[in-house]
Amino acid sequence: MDPVTALNRIAYLLEREQAPTYRVRAFRTGAAVVAALDPTELRQRLRAGTLTALPGIGPVTAAVVQQAAADQTPDYLAKLEDQAPRRLPAAAERLCRALRGDCHTHSTWSDGGSPIDEMALAARDLGHEWMVLTDHSPRLRVARGLEPDRLREQLDVVADLNPRLRPFRLLTGIECDILEDGSLDQDPELLDRLDVVVASAHSKLAMEPAAMTRRLVRAVRDPLVDVLGHCTGRLVGGRGRKPSRFDADAVFAACREAGTAVEVNCRPERLDPPRDLLRRAVDAGVLFAIDTDAHAPGQLEWQHHGCVRAAECGVPAERVINTWSAERLLEWAGARRAARR
Repeated sequence: MDPVTALNRIAYLLEREQAPTYRVRAFRTGAAVVAALDPTELRQRLRAGTLTALPGIGPVTAAVVQQAAADQTPDYLAKLEDQAPRRLPAAAERLCRALRGDCHTHSTWSDGGSPIDEMALAARDLGHEWMVLTDHSPRLRVARGLEPDRLREQLDVVADLNPRLRPFRLLTGIECDILEDGSLDQDPELLDRLDVVVASAHSKLAMEPAAMTRRLVRAVRDPLVDVLGHCTGRLVGGRGRKPSRFDADAVFAACREAGTAVEVNCRPERLDPPRDLLRRAVDAGVLFAIDTDAHAPGQLEWQHHGCVRAAECGVPAERVINTWSAERLLEWAGARRAARR
């Protein structure tokens, strides 16, 4: 393992374990600094012990570089590799193995931490066949949501990138904000060009239940919406936020009638919907999408969080759209778009 690979692997594992952003950034920055060095200069600095004189290289990253360059597994990396995810229950493991892609991911184009190509390559290396890129829509300014012109530009980037990724496929998409009246935060004709649209509410989450119900029902009935993202908007743990209140049976019935999938959001601070609502969604007969909502490469491994909860609540694998091939997913989404025309 060369030093750059070791540093990037450490950053990836720290992302998987939800380490603070500054720690992840330290190793990714270190990897970029070392990658830019002339090999001769790197050897000279290794011999002289002057790596830390370089901006972006601290004592910890320097130690990783020294050990990797000496054909040793860095101690820091070995410790992280030993923190492997726990073994899953059998039903969750079967569901995880059936997944072929991820419908909800972010890049540096909005509030993600890595470029599009790094996210796609990480998904491919995990064994995924496809990944949907779903950066935020304009309303979410804090997340650098994509105005129409930026989204069009991103479509060109994805088109240029895909030939280099084959047979893996990067699909176009967006996490589109559901506005207070249930309308969508993006040009409809532009949404119609995308492969997959995830629609989520990010504001006014404490609105009165009847109004929230109307808001979500209108959104999921829109043929441009393929997936209802993190439906309650809750946050658990230190960043706690109470879930939105709405008539779940009415919303899930609308999803079933419209063919809109309900997301099982895998982020550890979301785990949305809660188990009681997830069971009601199963009973309603809806489709599901088990999505990481990943904002960094290491977070793409979080699908096991959703698989555990989905298996516990009886989500059938045949109703999970992530188990489909890219071709079947596109056919399904395309049929929904055609209903609008």
